[in-house]
Amino acid sequence: MAIAAVPAYLGQDFSQASPGMRFSMYLQLWGGEEHRDPQSAWSASGIGRQRADIQPAYLAAESKRRALAIAGKLEAVDQQLMHALATRQAALAAALGDSIASFDALSTAPFTTGLGNEHPLENGFAFLNPYGLPYLAGSGVKGVLRQAARELVSGEWGEAKGWTNDAITGLFGLESEDGDQKHHRGALSFWDVLPDMPGDRLQVEVMTPHQSHYYQQRLDRKSGDSAHPHDSGQPNPIHFLTVPPGSRMAFHVRCDEPFLRRHDLPEAKDLAEGGRWRELLQAAFTHAFDWLGFGAKTTVGYGTMQIDRAEQAKRDQAQAERQAQAKARAEEAHRATLSPEDRAWAEAEPVIAAFRAEWDKARKVAYIPGGSFNDIRRAFMKAAEAWTEVRSRAAAAEALAASATKAWGRPSNKDRWTELQATIERLKGQA
Repeated sequence: MAIAAVPAYLGQDFSQASPGMRFSMYLQLWGGEEHRDPQSAWSASGIGRQRADIQPAYLAAESKRRALAIAGKLEAVDQQLMHALATRQAALAAALGDSIASFDALSTAPFTTGLGNEHPLENGFAFLNPYGLPYLAGSGVKGVLRQAARELVSGEWGEAKGWTNDAITGLFGLESEDGDQKHHRGALSFWDVLPDMPGDRLQVEVMTPHQSHYYQQRLDRKSGDSAHPHDSGQPNPIHFLTVPPGSRMAFHVRCDEPFLRRHDLPEAKDLAEGGRWRELLQAAFTHAFDWLGFGAKTTVGYGTMQIDRAEQAKRDQAQAERQAQAKARAEEAHRATLSPEDRAWAEAEPVIAAFRAEWDKARKVAYIPGGSFNDIRRAFMKAAEAWTEVRSRAAAAEALAASATKAWGRPSNKDRWTELQATIERLKGQA
């Protein structure tokens, strides 16, 4: 039974530790099946000093796989914490409003990152400290999106989708050459991505390089002391952790629009106006999902993702509702500062504008007495007569008078015409 390389007083039960801790400090890998007593692999007086009466603890392939499977288990508390962190991110993104762009993705292949981190198995994994949960660093997302934007600008992938070199500089920043002091940060900030994984564990993958002696250019007795490629070398299976396919990921990107408006680039202000930076990000994410991937080993298919259209539709609907509520609150706050007369006019003005729009639309064709426009006009007459504010009544009278001329809109029914004229006079205050 393999054990973790820790002092004896810590024991060997690390089921309540986070996956990150089980993978790094408490990896149950050392010793091997040849030891009857798991604790005998390490002396009680110190870590790492093996006893002379036991064999060296070689790391068998099966031991590696089993150790990674144990380390990658997500306990209930880990899943709850991961959900809580994702919920907190979503709530913060919602609170920041239009300065945040969020994109939902679904992984279609295993995803891994942090393989270059130091680890006894030579392949690390990125865990978010201090939680010990898998994640994709925001800096990695920024690198992929910058590359996607560069590829779109190059023209080799068809349309640039609005991307230019100035847009890349304004949104991602400018890193100067050695000795050059012209550099600045970009307007975009990329948040860390927390995967919502199916199941309760990370997935163990294996890669088996067959000619490592050639790629590393070293003589190896297992390869016949030859540094040239051939098929007689002994492959060495390498196991590593991945986030399983089918995981949902939410990408959140914040834009500092005031910074963009202060930028000296000619195109920077245009990027801030109307949220144009969102459209560019959408194009870059689409290109990254289709062609680049995220994380490590993307050239062999890892990290492939696609837009999660169902979640994206829910997010877009929720965002539209929040924007509508925010607009309503702003309008209500503005109305509270108005005088009673101005408040009445603010309520009547859009009704008058809507009636004028109906009139403009209707008069593009020949007037039909008794048609639908007459019903619209009668409803407007009734609403206008209920108003008490002078400016609103006068504007309504003007709109009604304009809608009934000899050339167009005059009711053919004498009673209806008399009623319309009387209403206009009352609204003018001359009745």
